[in-house]
Amino acid sequence: MQVILKQDVEKLGKRWDQVKVADGYARNYLIPKGLAMEATPQNLMILKRFQEAEARKKQKELEQAEQIAKKIRSLSCVITRQAGEGDKLFGSVTSIDIANFLEENKIQIDRKKIDLEEPIKSLGVFRVPIKLHPEVIAELKVKVVKEENQK
Repeated sequence: MQVILKQDVEKLGKRWDQVKVADGYARNYLIPKGLAMEATPQNLMILKRFQEAEARKKQKELEQAEQIAKKIRSLSCVITRQAGEGDKLFGSVTSIDIANFLEENKIQIDRKKIDLEEPIKSLGVFRVPIKLHPEVIAELKVKVVKEENQK
C-alpha cells in the first residue's frame, strides 16, 4: 500500500515522503497513530500543494538571508579594547560583542549563528563568518583596535 508520511518515521522515511508499506502495517499502525495517510489521488493533490507552498517559503527565507548578508558585507565593525604589551587584549572580543554591533546597525541575528571558533584575543582585522541560512554565509570584517588612554 502507498502511504504519505505525516511525520518522520525511523527506518521508513521523512515527513511528506510517499512510501510503499505492507497493508497491515499501514492500516494497523501508521494510519491509526496519525503517522501516515493513504496515498489517494486527493491526498496526493494536497501533498503537491503543500510541497509547492513549502518551496515558496524556503525561497522567501533564502531571499531574506541574501538581503541580510548584503547588509552585513557592507558593514565594517570596529571594536576598541584595552591592550597591554605586545598588543595582547585585556579580555577578548566574543560573538556577543559582534551581535551587539549588528543590533546597533538594526540587524537582528541570533549570536549562535556567528561562527566565531574562539574569542578574538589580539589586535588586528578578522573575518567572522555568519551563517544566516544553510546556503548563505556572510563575512563580517571585524577590526580590533587599541583603546587610547585618556589622562
